[in-house]
Formats: sequence, C-alpha cells, structure tokens
Amino acid sequence: MYLVLQREGDEKPTRWRYDFKKLMSVEREDIERRTGKNFAAFTQDVLQGNSLCRRALLFTYLRRDHPKTRFEDVDFGWGELTLEYSKQEFETMRENVLESLHGDELAAALAAIDKNIETAFDDAEAAAEGKAQLPIAE
Repeated sequence: MYLVLQREGDEKPTRWRYDFKKLMSVEREDIERRTGKNFAAFTQDVLQGNSLCRRALLFTYLRRDHPKTRFEDVDFGWGELTLEYSKQEFETMRENVLESLHGDELAAALAAIDKNIETAFDDAEAAAEGKAQLPIAE
C-alpha cells in the first residue's frame, strides 16, 4: 500500500510505501502518542479514513525526508492525500475473494478488483519479497 500526496500544482505525486511492519519502534510509539490509539487500531483507522491517523502517518514519512518537520506544520487538502493498494495487494485480495465468495458476490468483487489491478501501481519491491500482505496490524 502507498501513501500518496499530490498537492495542487504538483506534476507528480509523492509516494511512500506504507508497510506498517517496517515502521521503526520510535515511529510507532510516536504515532500512538499523537493519535491516542494502539498501533493495531491505528492501522485499521488509517484504512477507514481517520483524519488524525492519516495526518500522523504523513508526518512520519515527511519527517523521514525532512527531520525538522513539525506535526503542527503538516496540513493537506483531504483530496490531496490518498492510500492506494498496489497491484500485488489487489492480486492478494483477488485470491482471498475466490476462496470466500460465491455467485453474484464473487462476480462483482472480481470485476471491481480486476478493474483496479489494471491501473494500480506495480510494486516491484513487494513482488521481489513474495506475496503482498494487507496493511492491518494484528
């Protein structure tokens, strides 16, 4: 999964690979302090669109590139920040629905996933590591 920031006027988006397993412990602890959530709840809330959680995640990645960035300075238009699944993650989702859905539900899910696979970012790094995992901490 990628956290993607595309500010108005930017030619290309800034894209960070969001792999919660690769966040450092200090980063995870900082996220927990800022959001008041344990990390497992944070990962779910990021996916569900929680504004504070997405801001904290963006801050984490911006601070890696610019260590003097302050949380108070992190602001974005809601449409400028998105989460995008990679092609490999959509393929994993496809495998999962093949095992769990049937009939019309399966057909609808496969159609939606296949449409997204066509335009999804190809994560060569994830492909080299093996099967993509969905970004929810246990």
